[in-house]
Amino acid sequence: MATAWSYGLALGGYVVFAARVAVGSRKSVRARLLLSALVATAVWAGLGLLLGQRPEPVTLLAAKAGDALRYGAWFLFLWHLLARPDGARAPLNASTRNAFVTVTALLVASILIDDGVPSAPAVASWERQANFVIHMGLAIFALVLVEQVVRRVQPQMRWSIKPLAVGLAAVFGLELFFYADALLFHKLDPDIWLSRGFANLIVIPFLAVATARNTGWTIDLHLSRGAVFHSTALLISGAFLLLVAGAGYFVRYFGGDWGKALQIEVLFAALLLVALIATSGRFRSRLKVFVSKHFFSYRYDYREEWLKFTRTLSMDVNVHNLQTRTIVALANLLESPAGALWLKEDTRGFVPATRWNMAPTDVIEPVGSPFVAFLERSGWIIDVAEHGRNPERYDNVAIPAWLALMPAAWLVIPLAIGSELLGFVVLTTPRAEIVVDWEVRDLLKTASRQAASYLGQARATEALLEARKFDAFNRMSAFVVHDLKNLVSQLSLMLRNAERHRDNPAFQSDMLTTVAHVVGRMNALMLQLRTGTEPVDKPGHVDLPGLLGRVCTAKADPRVPIELHADAPVVIVGHEDRLEHVIGHLLQNAVDACLPEGRVEIRVVANGRFATLRVTDSGRGMTGEFVRERLFKPFQTTKSSGMGIGVYESQQYLTSIGGSIRVDSQPGSGTCVEVMLPLSEVQPAGTVAAREAVA
Repeated sequence: MATAWSYGLALGGYVVFAARVAVGSRKSVRARLLLSALVATAVWAGLGLLLGQRPEPVTLLAAKAGDALRYGAWFLFLWHLLARPDGARAPLNASTRNAFVTVTALLVASILIDDGVPSAPAVASWERQANFVIHMGLAIFALVLVEQVVRRVQPQMRWSIKPLAVGLAAVFGLELFFYADALLFHKLDPDIWLSRGFANLIVIPFLAVATARNTGWTIDLHLSRGAVFHSTALLISGAFLLLVAGAGYFVRYFGGDWGKALQIEVLFAALLLVALIATSGRFRSRLKVFVSKHFFSYRYDYREEWLKFTRTLSMDVNVHNLQTRTIVALANLLESPAGALWLKEDTRGFVPATRWNMAPTDVIEPVGSPFVAFLERSGWIIDVAEHGRNPERYDNVAIPAWLALMPAAWLVIPLAIGSELLGFVVLTTPRAEIVVDWEVRDLLKTASRQAASYLGQARATEALLEARKFDAFNRMSAFVVHDLKNLVSQLSLMLRNAERHRDNPAFQSDMLTTVAHVVGRMNALMLQLRTGTEPVDKPGHVDLPGLLGRVCTAKADPRVPIELHADAPVVIVGHEDRLEHVIGHLLQNAVDACLPEGRVEIRVVANGRFATLRVTDSGRGMTGEFVRERLFKPFQTTKSSGMGIGVYESQQYLTSIGGSIRVDSQPGSGTCVEVMLPLSEVQPAGTVAAREAVA
């Protein structure tokens, strides 16, 4: 009853699916092969159903023939999927013909050699064991074909073939397990045999999805080194499994009472050996070299190698990590397990920058050494062993003693940008033997220049950041020097007046106030030198009329009167000391621009969210060109003793607090400087009458 359900449902499912494919498919070779595979599977399911109902020699032979027919049909379909997109195929070569003959012989042998029905008792006969091994080989071959199809398909088309690959891999994987179990226990397991029908039925939706995605089965495929590498590894694994199964059988057959224990020990040792080989870098390296040497005319898949090389270099922006990744990227091209990098430093020479899987070294190669001169002049990659055998090939240049004594030193790869040698990498002997021919040298030369460009860019970025730090420090120093100049001017004015007013109590009080102010400003400048150009504290509320009153008093000049007009109490947002410095600078410029008997006027008007401060003078003025192109740039001034930094500093600060500055000036007509300052949200009530500050 269970057989009827399992194989009967599989028969019905494949008949319906085959009919659907026959009605809706295109008349292409691949569509016909797919239909043949579906029909063959349906025939296999029908004969399996018959065998389950009547386990007789005739039905057994028919079921085995149906099984061979199913294998052969899927083999043909998968093989044809490996054709070019147009379906065209080159004439069969000798190896392909041999493969066809071998597979056909195995299929015929699987029919003729008796392996018994699933309900037969266990018999350790060579016929049965041989048939089990043959079926395992066919299942492994089918899995290899599936794996080849997946790996050779273009990445953008892999989604369309994935359901087919998953379904067939599951079916043939179950076949491999079924016959491996039979080989170990000398009989077919009836439960596993029963499950094969359900398993093939479950796969139908996967095949249906793949069929819908591949109308006509015209899939663009290409052969890659990765595909050949993994297929070769899979074939080796399959052969090893067959060898282990055979060894386990003979150990158990001839081991007597210890046969089963010895079989377990063999399997355990085989698993350890598989784990060791699978994790062996040397084995993988030698397998890659073998595949490249015997299956391809070129050693490298340049597209894959270049993508991997670039990806390795660009993984991280950290300079030290980039140096290590440069060694790793170059070493991976040649399966080298270790290396070290030397970079040029102007004052010391070529110093060890970093290493990878190598012992530390502190050897420095001088800039003017013959070895460095040869690398810079020729750009050649030096094979240390070849240099020892044939130094004439390298113009008889002497290898440094430290390099000759370095264990396993193999290649010296120069890193050059243009004609400048940035550094060089020393790689150690690879895991597998690699002949350094023209192809290897060309690849390394191109890769080394790419790596050198990354290192050069990183070094230039680092130098630029350092230059920016110095630029910021120099700019801050210019601001500080400008402030010091103003403070020195205040102290100089006080000393000039000290001779005449030393006994005047009012002057003494004013002198103490000025000195205290200068000390406070100098302390602020020292703090600014430690923290940068930006103010340390947060902006606060500043009484603008009161601040202007103090500035007017400090800048009073007997030759030029200063008039201050404020319509109402105005509170702005900013730093009181910095605002005092900015307004004081603007006021001092206005006073300096005026001739004797000139006039300076300051007017404050609150309007909306800003307070407008206008400083107007009757001085000599400036040209429009100077105002547009030079006034707000550092180190531009019209005064013989000026530094040209005050207006630039004022603009920078006002912008930082949300304000602005605008200048309107004409030669001979004076200047009007308009400053916009952000108002505080809370303004005091009342009014302030206009005041006049007269020197």
